[in-house]
Amino acid sequence: MLRFMKNKILIPLIVLGALAAFFSFKYSGSDASGEERKVAVLETVMKAIKEGHYSPRDINDTFSTHVYHKVLEDDDYEKKFFTQQDINQLSKYEFQIDDEINSGSLEFYHAVSDMFVKDVKDAENYYKEVLKTPFTFTSDDSVHVDGEKLAYAADTNALKERWRGYLKYRVLAKYVDLQNAQKKRVDSKDTSLKTVKTDAQLEVEARDAVRKNQERYFKQLGKIKEDDRFAMYINAITGTEDPHTDYFPPKAKQRFDEEMSGTFFGIGAQLQQDGGKIKIVAIITGSPCWKQGELKVNDEIMKVAQGSAEPVDIEGYEIDDAVQLIRGKKGSEVRLTVKEPSGAIKVIPIVRGEVQQEDIFAKSVIIKSKGGPIGYIYLREFYSDFQHINGRRSAEDVKNEVVKLKAAGVKGIILDLRDNGGGSLSDVVDMAGIFIDNGPVVQVRSSDEPPMTLKDNAKGALYDGPMAVMVNENSASASEIMAAALQDYKRAVVVGSNTYGKGTVQKVVPLDEFLDPMTRMKLNSMTDSNKTADANASDMVGNSLGALKLTVQKFYRVTGASTQLKGVTPDIMLPDPYVSANSGERHDNAALRWDVIPPAEFQPTNSVNNIPELSALSNMRISNDPTFRLIMQTAQRVKIQQEKNAYSLNEKEYRKELDDNTAITKKLEELQKKNTPYEIVNPKEDLSRVNADSASVAKNNDWIKNLKKDIYISETVNIVNDMAKGGKKVTINSKR
Repeated sequence: MLRFMKNKILIPLIVLGALAAFFSFKYSGSDASGEERKVAVLETVMKAIKEGHYSPRDINDTFSTHVYHKVLEDDDYEKKFFTQQDINQLSKYEFQIDDEINSGSLEFYHAVSDMFVKDVKDAENYYKEVLKTPFTFTSDDSVHVDGEKLAYAADTNALKERWRGYLKYRVLAKYVDLQNAQKKRVDSKDTSLKTVKTDAQLEVEARDAVRKNQERYFKQLGKIKEDDRFAMYINAITGTEDPHTDYFPPKAKQRFDEEMSGTFFGIGAQLQQDGGKIKIVAIITGSPCWKQGELKVNDEIMKVAQGSAEPVDIEGYEIDDAVQLIRGKKGSEVRLTVKEPSGAIKVIPIVRGEVQQEDIFAKSVIIKSKGGPIGYIYLREFYSDFQHINGRRSAEDVKNEVVKLKAAGVKGIILDLRDNGGGSLSDVVDMAGIFIDNGPVVQVRSSDEPPMTLKDNAKGALYDGPMAVMVNENSASASEIMAAALQDYKRAVVVGSNTYGKGTVQKVVPLDEFLDPMTRMKLNSMTDSNKTADANASDMVGNSLGALKLTVQKFYRVTGASTQLKGVTPDIMLPDPYVSANSGERHDNAALRWDVIPPAEFQPTNSVNNIPELSALSNMRISNDPTFRLIMQTAQRVKIQQEKNAYSLNEKEYRKELDDNTAITKKLEELQKKNTPYEIVNPKEDLSRVNADSASVAKNNDWIKNLKKDIYISETVNIVNDMAKGGKKVTINSKR
């Protein structure tokens, strides 16, 4: 259950014509009970998949066994709750889930859900019992922590032993941290250190810290309601179709819309939980509470009231629950009872309004390199406010950044798409048009239909100078389309590591649209009895069934090759310490396959026609750079650690491995300090925004500081400078 949430790697904008016409839904039963509601969700989701999915799988025994194992994996990936005895009891369902789906039965769901709830309660007793006894760290025992490589514990006794090893590992890590922290204070002659604790006292402190952590962990598990578990069950089924078909309960759909648009209606304060208290850690510039002016960082929120209504005491609330109370409709009032650091208590009325999460929006800086100024644009996602015609769009924002950089006289531009999980397909097409003349950008194919070519129709390019696109293993979907298009047009050099490999298109489909009037009436009749003002209410309250993010198409490069599974291979590869990590679409057995279609007609710009020379120059720098050499060594260590299945519970062995890793980290930090960083400045058009208040100034300074330490940006600047100079002939040593 804890692996339910996936990375946001999606493209939901393509219109699937008249999908609602595909569906019919029959409802049986006299009352819209909770059980009937679940069946309604299951049947509607399955019909939506059957009629609308790009490549729906047959509902048979093979499908059943895939769902069965995915449910178990999602519920208990680390194998800390189920035993082999439990699995033996559940095994009868392995080949009958398809029959249950076809008949509207939820027998397997209830069996596995009830077992999970029971096993969590048992495990809660295990950790409490284990942490009563002190640990010693001199034996040669070890712990296995990779759930994929673990077998289920044979029985309850074996499971208790697994918990003992897991908790001992956590305590050992905390114990060593406490020892190191105390030694550092002693060595620095810290006068505030009144007493030096013994190892035995530090072990007690470490166990207590782990105990508190487990208390919070099990508290969160206890808050997973039955409806939440059911949503996870439905997502195990949809995840068997492909990794990006997801069921959204109503509140999850709302959060998805906010994430895609970068806006929501609230007060604009960032919260943090601190010892059971909810505190303000940041005020978003320009937000309603920023304009109101009374709420300050470090204020503690004690109560929340909706206008003049009775306030709700939020002591002990989780962050998400507090947020649900504070957010609301635009123009409505929320009253916060807060305690200031001085101890003063006051009530602050704030009128909710639109809050823009500036961190996700495109932004740029000017890097003053030896070869001249280079523009750098950071784009975290291809956002688009689908709910508002005049909402923020990533293509328009990137266009504005390019205009600023051109005005600053940059000699080249870097577009950073690292860790960009995707987003709006239409914004990819428009954004590509900033850098190329009119022409095809991507091909999209629906099931059993010929491919459709999406084109940029704007005449001319806004910017036609030297350009590089930065990518890594977490650049996915829309990012891959953008990188692939500029690569295929020979318009930009792609720099970094191989991308994620997601070549599918999703559409968010409201399930309520597929209900017949009778079913809708019956669901409405239960609304009053199910509604609650409790912030802990599940995502399935009310009469909405939620929505389905459905894989409806695949996209292809203008060359005809899919990015599915294979991703985009950079023109110039840079060392990546995590290149061997099991990330990317290719590691998911449910992923759709790679294929090829005929190419679109397009005319390459040939702006980049010297890749071998550029790559050779970059490789020479990398091979002579001690930081990159250390990164390559780290990549080997990461690979070994991933293949490792056991971790020592011996303090000496643990310290040795920790010291080795710490030494590498320190060496990297030292090398970064020795590198002469470029001067980086904001475009003059942004100065009023970044200097709006002290928080904005600090955030901008931190961002620029991190950019200066980023060796990948530094090397990409070198590559763009090579492009600006036209490259030069290089003798490539094949033996190197």
